[in-house]
Parts: sequence; structure tokens; C-alpha cells
Amino acid sequence: MLEDNPLNQTPVAHAESSDSAAGQDNPDLSDPQKASRFLLIWEDLRQAGLAETALRLGTHALLLALILIVAWGMRRFYRFTQAEVQPREAALAAAPPTPTATPIPAQLPPYQARMDAIAGIPRQVLLDTTLPSLPRSEVSKYTVVKGDTVFGIAEKFGLNPETILWGNYFTLRDDPHNLKEGQELNILPVNGTYYEWQAGDGLNGVANFFGVSPDDIVNYPGNNLNPEELGDYSHPNIEPSTLLIVPGGRREFITWSAPSIPRDNPSVASVLGPGACGQVVDGPVGAGVFIWPANNHFLSGFDYSPSTNHPGIDIDGETGDPVYAVDNGVVVYAGWNNWGYGYMIVINHGNGWQTLYAHLSAYNMACGQSVFQGNVIGAIGSSGNATGSHLHFEMMYNGTKVNPWNYLP
Repeated sequence: MLEDNPLNQTPVAHAESSDSAAGQDNPDLSDPQKASRFLLIWEDLRQAGLAETALRLGTHALLLALILIVAWGMRRFYRFTQAEVQPREAALAAAPPTPTATPIPAQLPPYQARMDAIAGIPRQVLLDTTLPSLPRSEVSKYTVVKGDTVFGIAEKFGLNPETILWGNYFTLRDDPHNLKEGQELNILPVNGTYYEWQAGDGLNGVANFFGVSPDDIVNYPGNNLNPEELGDYSHPNIEPSTLLIVPGGRREFITWSAPSIPRDNPSVASVLGPGACGQVVDGPVGAGVFIWPANNHFLSGFDYSPSTNHPGIDIDGETGDPVYAVDNGVVVYAGWNNWGYGYMIVINHGNGWQTLYAHLSAYNMACGQSVFQGNVIGAIGSSGNATGSHLHFEMMYNGTKVNPWNYLP
């Protein structure tokens, strides 16, 4: 059986004798004889069932070798790149600095802040910069433009609406309807009133009239008054026609609207104009329930605003639209009003109520005439101080003007 096995032929024996003769030489698989020996060993391992184990061990050994090589290479790399550190012994051996008798303070350069190092929110550069308004103490001027209102002008300057009226009595006459494009208005620096000093005035009396103290007027910077030169407050050295700011001052508005006009004496309204009535006979009494005086139920101008001396509402309408009596009553004023209301009708309803209809383009009622709720008494217009067609409507109860919105349906 041995002669038939090709692995036991002479070449193998020759290979074994050659290997023995080689002694300690390293195996070289490139040599065919050494390669045959390696194959014989591998075949013996395979037949013994150890080929797979040997292959696994060889693979692990190779992997471990690669890891060691990589670790060695990394160590060499980091050692090469690290800066050389002076040994501790060399540092200790260095000569210490020679002490001086008197320490010399260090000369530091002046501190300069680096803007790029300051933390915070960066500010953008604006071409148009709005400077904060500074407090002012002098009266300034403002020219009315189209679309301006007393409310709008007051808001623009941070004032109350009444201050605009009180600062411009001779222009507006306490009536916001008198505001016109192109007018030059006084704008007070604070809320209050503007007063023209009259011969014979006293500081005590003027201050009491406006509800302030004399010192409020004297010490206000915008008035440029010297307390040492004023003398007696009852007869102060103030030139007549001097305009004085009264900070915080208030006064009652002068109203050109109709006062309470009784049926038995309607002539009390004669100061308003030629529309005042003489003797009036009695007539129907209202029910105290009202209808709207116009077809439209919304505004086209001013609302009810006692603070701007506007005691009624301006109802929208076109010239010629009908105006209705809101309740039964008697006409106690019919005709022109000299103080800005134009053509006007006033009805006394006989139960404490009185209603007023102004800026009419026409009216068809006469003094003393009885009217009933829903009767057409005139037409909407823009007569008097009006910038457009509308109906100015007021309501009064027992001599007090009230907000029509609270009583119209």
C-alpha cells in the first residue's frame, strides 16, 4: 500500500534529505521543494482536522501584528510632532532674576476697548436717525393741513384736545368746526391754557380763574417772569397783551350752541342770531322715545366730545337729504346761527327734552310751529362752519347736553 501512495515516492524522500541538509535555513516558499513541504504540512493538518483552526490562528496573529504596527507608528508620529519640553532639572538650574531694591511699576499702554469683543446686540447704522424730542417750554407754531382735526393735532404733540382749543381761542373760538386748512395754531408745551394779560389783572385772580396757584404761572420757564421784579401779585409788573402759559389750567368752554330755550321765553336765544323766536304758543309734547333724524345712522365728522366742546354728533348725509323731527314738539328756533351752526332748527319737546339740527341747506319750519315725530323739518347741508355736508345733531335734557348715542335707537 505504501508503494501505491504517490506522496511516499523518491521526490519526497529527496526533499526530506535536502531539508535535513539545509540545517537552520529559513523556509522559502518560492522554492518548489519548500513549497511542496508546506503543502505536505498543510495536508497533514487538514487530514488531522486542524486546518481551519490553524487558519483562524494565523488570521488572528496577522491582525494582532497589524494593530501593533499601527500603534507603534502612531506613537512615533505624536512623539515627532510634540514640542520638546525643557527638563525640570534644566529649568531649576537656570539662574533666577536679580532682585531690585525698588520695584519698578509696569508701564501699561492705555486701555482701548475692542468693539468687536464687546458682547451685546449690535446696532445698525441708520441713514435717517430719529432723535428723541427734548422737553420744551416755549410755544411753537403749527400750520393746519387738509385732513387735520383737533384730536389728530393734539395726539401729534402729546396734548389733550382741549389744550388745542384753549391755546387758540381767537382762531377757533372754542369750536372744533372752525379748524381750517392753512391756519397757524399755537401749540403749548404742556397741557393747560393760554392767557392774554389784561390791564388791571392780578395774579391771584387769574390763577384762581384757571384753577392753579400764582406760583404755577410765575415759575413756569416759558413765561420768562422774574419774581423779584413782579412786585405785588395783586398788581404785578406785567405788560398788558403779554401771553402767558398757564400749566395745568382749565376753564369752561364758551359755547355757541343753543342754550335751553323754553317755550314761554324763546327770546333767550336771541344772542345766537336772527333765527331766534319771539312769543311761542304751547303745542304737542314728546313721548320721550326717539327716531334717527337722518337716513344714515353713522358719522361723517366729529363724534360727541365734551372735551373738545363738541356736544353733538355729525351724521353723514348728502346735501338735500331729509332731516326728521326725532319726537313731537314745538319749534323754538328757526333760521341762521351767527356762531358757525349755519341754518338751524331747535325743537322743545315739552317734557324736559330739546333737540337741535344744524348746518342745514334748507328748512321748512317756522317759529312756534308744532311738529310730530317723523316730520321732515329741513335738508342736510354744509351751511356755517362745516367742511362738508352733514347734520350736526344735539340732545339736551333738563338743561344738560347728553350723548345722542345713548338715546337714539
